[in-house]
Amino acid sequence: MQAPINSSIQPEPFLSLRGITKQFPGVLANNHIDLDIYQSEFHVLLGENGAGKSTLMKILYGFYRLDSGQIFLGGKQVLINSPFAARQIHIGMVFQDLKLIPALTVAENIALFLQDLPFILNHKNINQRINTFSKQYDLIVNPNISVSQLSIGEQQKVEILKLLLSDARLLILDEPTRVLAPHEIQALFKILNNLCNDGYAIVMITHKLWEVLQCADRITVLRDGRVTGQILHADASEEKLISLMFEKELISQDLHQKRVNHPSLNPVLELKNVDTHSEGSITKLQGIDLQINPGEIVGVAGVSGNGQKELGDVALGILQITKGKKYLFGKDFTRQSVQAVRKNGVSFIPENPLIMATVPYMTVLENMALTNTWRYVRKFGLKMDWPKVTSDLQASLNKFGFSFSPDVMVRSLSGGNLQRFIIAREMAHNPHLIIASYLTRGLDVQSAIVARQALLEARNNGAGVLLISEDLDELFSLSDRLIVLYGGKIVGNFKPAETDIFTVGHLMTGSKE
Repeated sequence: MQAPINSSIQPEPFLSLRGITKQFPGVLANNHIDLDIYQSEFHVLLGENGAGKSTLMKILYGFYRLDSGQIFLGGKQVLINSPFAARQIHIGMVFQDLKLIPALTVAENIALFLQDLPFILNHKNINQRINTFSKQYDLIVNPNISVSQLSIGEQQKVEILKLLLSDARLLILDEPTRVLAPHEIQALFKILNNLCNDGYAIVMITHKLWEVLQCADRITVLRDGRVTGQILHADASEEKLISLMFEKELISQDLHQKRVNHPSLNPVLELKNVDTHSEGSITKLQGIDLQINPGEIVGVAGVSGNGQKELGDVALGILQITKGKKYLFGKDFTRQSVQAVRKNGVSFIPENPLIMATVPYMTVLENMALTNTWRYVRKFGLKMDWPKVTSDLQASLNKFGFSFSPDVMVRSLSGGNLQRFIIAREMAHNPHLIIASYLTRGLDVQSAIVARQALLEARNNGAGVLLISEDLDELFSLSDRLIVLYGGKIVGNFKPAETDIFTVGHLMTGSKE
C-alpha cells in the first residue's frame, strides 16, 4: 500500500507544547514534554504502552488538565481546560472508541457537535454542509442513515466530518486504523493526506511501524512519559524508531514454530449449525459450523459488528444458542454456564478488558483472583489464599516480562498495561482453549511479540485457540486456518497460504470486488 507523503511543512509551528507534565496516582504519564505541530503536516506519535501518547493528546484536547506546562497557539499562550475550549480554538479529536450515538442519523450526530447548532434543526442546511465536505474529501456517507447501519470505516468518516464541520484545523486521531480492513486504511490515508494538502494539521497515534513509515511527515517518539526523539520521514527507519521506543534490545519474533498435531484427541471446540438470537446491537449468528482441534489456531477476520464478538461469546457461554450444538472437549456444553466453561480450562481475552474482564475499582491482585476464585478459596469460601494469588500473578508477569504493581487499581492502568495484565492472568494456568479477541490491541511492538509467541507456545503444547482480530497481518502470521465473518455468517474458510489479505479484506466488508 502506498500513502502519499506531504512535504509542505511550515517554518513556524501552528501549535506548541512546552514542559507538559501530568501525573496520575502512582504514574507520571507526561514528564516535561515539548512538542511542535505544524500546519499541512502529518505528525505521528509513537511509543510503547504507557509512554504517555494518549494522555498528551487528551491534554491538548482538554479531556485532561495539565499539572504544569504551557500551550501556545500562533505564538500566544492558551488555556485548554475542556474539550469545548479545545474546539473553540479549532482542535478536534477522534478517540479510539468512536463517540457516535447509534440510534441517531449521521446528520443528527454531526449537528450535536456543531458550535452553531440552532434551536430547531435545519436538516436541509446540515445535509448540504455534510455533502460539501463529503465530496471534497471523499468522505461519502448518507446523512439520513442511522449510524447503527454504518460499517466501522463509515463511522470513522462521520467522526472526521464532525471535526471538519465544527471548523477544526488540527485533527487528532488515536489509533484510527485498528479496526479497519486494508483497503479502508488505504482510503483513510488518502483522505488525511488531502486534508494536509489543504492546510489541516494531522496528529495520529499508532503502534504500527509500517504505517508510520508510510504516512508520517514527522515522527515524535515517547518513552516513559518523555520525548526520546523526533525524526523527519526522510531520516526514519524501523531500526531507528525501535531504538528510540525501547531501552533494551527488542525481543526477536519467531512466528515459525512447528505446529504439533494431536489427531487422536477430541476437538477442543465444535459448533454444529449454530444460530443465535438478534437483539439490539447483537449480531445474529446463522448456520455456524466450526471446529478447533488441539494444537490449532483458528483466526477469525471480520469488521466489528459482523458476529465475531458473538462467536466468542457463544464459545464462552455468555450468549445462548437458539439452534444447533456446542461441544467442548467432546462433551455437550450447549447449555452450560460460563463458570462451567471456565472451570474446564477455557480462558478469555476480551475486546474491551476494562468493561468485560475486570472490576475497575479493584486492584490488579484482586482482579487476578476474580475469574479463578475456585483456585484460591479456602475454608469453604471463608478465606482467600492471597499468597497463592500473589505468587501466581508474579510468576505469570515474570514469564511475559511484564512489570507493574499488584496493588494499583485496574482503572489507573494504561490501555496497554491493562491488556498485559489480562494476557498474564488468562495464560497463567495453561488453558486448553484460549478465546483471544484482539490479542495485541493497544500493545507496543515488544509486548505484541511476547503475546504472539505465548499463543504459539500454548498451541504447541496442545491448546486450541480462537483468535479474533481485525489485524490481518497478525491473523495471517499466526493462524493455521482462517475464517471470515460477514453479517453473522462464515463467508470464507481458508488456510492462510490459500488466499491473500485483500481478498479477505473485501470479504470482511461485503465487497464484491
